Amino acid sequence: MVYAGAWSFIGALSWTTAAVYLVREVGMTPLQLVLTGTALEVSYFIFEIPTGVVADLYSRRLSLVTAAVLSGAAMIMTGAVPTVAAVLVGAALWGFGWTFRSGAEDAWLADEIGLARLGLVYQRAAQLERVTGLLGIGAAVGLAMVDLQLPLVAAGAVTLALAGFLALAMPEEGFSRPTRTRPGGHVRDAVAVARTGSLLVRSHPVLVLVLGIAFVVGMWAEGFDRLWEAHLLLEVGLPELGRLDDVAWFGIIAAGSLVLSFAVAAPLVTRVGRLDQAALARFLLLMHSLLMITALGFALAGSLWLALAAFWATTVVRELAGAPYRTWLNGTITDSSVRATVLSIAGVSGSAGEWAGGPLLGAVGTRWSVRTALATGALLLAPSIVLFARAVRHHGREAKLASATLEPPADRTGQAS
Repeated sequence: MVYAGAWSFIGALSWTTAAVYLVREVGMTPLQLVLTGTALEVSYFIFEIPTGVVADLYSRRLSLVTAAVLSGAAMIMTGAVPTVAAVLVGAALWGFGWTFRSGAEDAWLADEIGLARLGLVYQRAAQLERVTGLLGIGAAVGLAMVDLQLPLVAAGAVTLALAGFLALAMPEEGFSRPTRTRPGGHVRDAVAVARTGSLLVRSHPVLVLVLGIAFVVGMWAEGFDRLWEAHLLLEVGLPELGRLDDVAWFGIIAAGSLVLSFAVAAPLVTRVGRLDQAALARFLLLMHSLLMITALGFALAGSLWLALAAFWATTVVRELAGAPYRTWLNGTITDSSVRATVLSIAGVSGSAGEWAGGPLLGAVGTRWSVRTALATGALLLAPSIVLFARAVRHHGREAKLASATLEPPADRTGQAS
């Protein structure tokens, strides 16, 4: 949970005032803001499955340390050079680094504590993340008052320090590294793991539904994540709170999101953490139905206070759905040897949705308005509700989920090694 808290602090430190930096200092348009996310997601899409295989074949810890090093370098680049080109390159590097974390993180946790405890740990970690996120917000606002570039640079430095800590102190007792007995086995085993994970996904309807859900939610998330600040800055308007009014407002908004998420989630942590697969599917159906309503309300709100209420409702619902979704997804994968790879495949689907929907919504925002782009994105969530409803019909998982296994690689004579 300390690991999760560290990443939450880093995330809040890097992103709380990033929109003010990108809009006010770098001078990015709505389309450029979305293209920043597109650069990150295209990089993620290209490298996600290969790096997921690394976590399954070599080491979860190695993958997570690499993620921290690359992400830290990307944050420093983005904050140190206030140009559109540097921001786009930094975003691509950030996406590459994220691929080493995605999949490996959940697979490592499942290996170390077991699937039975996963849901409760996710819920408690989410609460800790909200507390450390508040600390990150305070640090971001304080540094931004000195210089808008400082929060991103500081976040990069903290991430590099985290990489060193993980390399020295992160346990990895539940992971069994596959054995290889001949030259060239690394490449063949990597291909075999990727193939096995892909076959596992294609052979189980619920996992196929997961890919569709990830794609649809990704289309909405990219537009919302890149444009909500621009919506408040350029269309709704933020009252002045002093010389650095924008920085102060975004600190208040981010803090409000975390406080509300903590308060709403606190009484639900134990209850949601113990839900079975069928109940998780029903809970996620409800959350994504609410998410579409609140996101549409944010887009259409005509006043600051209505916009803030809708935004906070959207972030709370999204937060409440996050940990249960990860628990539900992990519960559909019974073979630890391909866990990171299957999670990476799901991540790729979400990434594809983001870089497919992001430029579309960015173009809508530039051609018409950010409000129109956000409303369009909210409506894109409708198919996810249909897909979750189908998952509920499957009781959240397969009736008889057969575990796919990685067969021993064959040598040059065709005999198993």
